[in-house]
Amino acid sequence: MSRQPGRRHGPWILGTLLAGGRVVMLPSPEPVRAFATTGAEGVTHTAVVPAVAARWLEHAAEHGAGELASLRVLQVGGARLADNLARKVKPVLGATLQQVFGMAEGLLNVTRLDDEEEVICTTQGRPVSPADEVRLVDAFDIDVPPGEPGSLLTRGPYTPRGYYKAAEQNARAFTADGWYRSGDICRMTPEGNLIVEGRDKDMINRGGEKISAEEVENLVYQLPSVRQVAAVAMPDPVLGERVCLYVVPKPGATVTLEEIRGSMERFGVARFKLPEHLVLVDELKSTKVGKIDKKALRADIAERLAPGVTA
Repeated sequence: MSRQPGRRHGPWILGTLLAGGRVVMLPSPEPVRAFATTGAEGVTHTAVVPAVAARWLEHAAEHGAGELASLRVLQVGGARLADNLARKVKPVLGATLQQVFGMAEGLLNVTRLDDEEEVICTTQGRPVSPADEVRLVDAFDIDVPPGEPGSLLTRGPYTPRGYYKAAEQNARAFTADGWYRSGDICRMTPEGNLIVEGRDKDMINRGGEKISAEEVENLVYQLPSVRQVAAVAMPDPVLGERVCLYVVPKPGATVTLEEIRGSMERFGVARFKLPEHLVLVDELKSTKVGKIDKKALRADIAERLAPGVTA
């Protein structure tokens, strides 16, 4: 998924937007301190990435969320929030979830605070400006049928038509008539809300069958023993790629590949989408902005599968 605007490499910010416009800065969004500070300062709005939202939900389920009584809105962006986690935000944390999906090059989408709960929990919203244009296209830049996944093209009042003095990059990132290729695979609901299926490079090509890593991850998150999961392409000499899962189990829990495959089969998932390798880890590698570093995970599984290496 494209980056959420306002990326920060320094202290994490709690916004008290309805209390004089003040902000509170903390060294990290670790839940114990973040919850205590929210209660002490009367924080009303803040924004986190999905990994932090998951940690907050887990902490609140165990210790309660009384300190978050002032929190009205929790924005989540930077990567797609799994649907089952999104559904827990309101009942567990007490705040209204607002999903945010955008990119440094322009287009910004949000769910509206008065949207129906199903829209808030299962989509990444719609453009903030009525002048934003969005298309979903196939490999030949032909618009896909309604409801089908396609590559996201966008242009609008705050989206540039090209990078400065970068002809080669512009040829890859923009169409001849100025549409920006975001690199995201999305579907669109009849109401115009986008559902992000993943990045182009996160689509796993198993023998010609395209598999959405985010779809697989959403299904694996249904297991109560899973704390975090990332699905990535695993190189295969016959099919090209297969589905590999990196899983962080919840403390004291056991997770097996057979359990995961069985759960997905009970959901009626096509067999070609079932994961074929499982790597259990204590934590998932992340980027500087808190997103799961799938590039590092793809490199890791390739190294694990190298001749003479035990995966």
